[in-house]
Amino acid sequence: MTASTAGGQLAEELRGIRERSGLSLAALAARTPYSKSSWERYLNGKKPAPRPAVEALCALTGTPPGRLLAFWELADAEWSGRARPVSAPRQPEVPDRPVPSPVPPAAAARAGVRWRAVAAAVAAVAGAAAACLAVLAFTGGSPDEQARTGTEPPVRNVGCRGDSCEGKSPVAMGCGAAGMITTLATHTPSGGRRLELRHAELCHAVWVRATGLVPGDRVELSLPAGRTQSVTAEGSLDAGRYLATPMASGDNRTSTRICLDVPGRRRECFTG
Repeated sequence: MTASTAGGQLAEELRGIRERSGLSLAALAARTPYSKSSWERYLNGKKPAPRPAVEALCALTGTPPGRLLAFWELADAEWSGRARPVSAPRQPEVPDRPVPSPVPPAAAARAGVRWRAVAAAVAAVAGAAAACLAVLAFTGGSPDEQARTGTEPPVRNVGCRGDSCEGKSPVAMGCGAAGMITTLATHTPSGGRRLELRHAELCHAVWVRATGLVPGDRVELSLPAGRTQSVTAEGSLDAGRYLATPMASGDNRTSTRICLDVPGRRRECFTG
């Protein structure tokens, strides 16, 4: 994969962030959900980097994710084939032959009926294909994309546990990986927002995952010991995406307080 491709440009950007941070591949493997060999492939463009890996590197190095995620979107379109232009169908070569005699009207009418039937069948097949593509887009993208994401195993080498997770990103530490999370509570404030209290047993930590936020919204997680973690939707890239607060050490929902601050509105809070 060359730097002239979107995937190559993304790999180049990721390498630059890693080099400027001074982190070794071993350090990345120890502090993120991805192995040393996976990072080597991502950074050298040998394998498409999954979006969570890009987010984890940004969170770990304190890099604003907007620009890198824009690169990732372009690279993902390239990897999945959505960016490839569709070539025009090749016109069949017509052999030299005598000009046919005129077709009788009755035969032409029968041929017209047959061609209309063929056209209707082709249209039905095209509609079914479009519906399948729409379902794939809704459920997780192209088959190539699903195959890529399906190769990432559940994370078990988490980067922190208990008190060492306090204030850290669940993505960067690998605590938010598939198969490791329990949703302890779900709250739905007004305006279509959704707040989920999440728990990772391996990390012994909790955090809030929010959806439906708009720029300026702030979500706060408070625990009894006075620990408070928060996240704020800051720009258009955050609007409508999953956003997570940093983690707080803990294993249950007792006395946990979740609050939503929306500019110009009264604060909404929930217990547990």
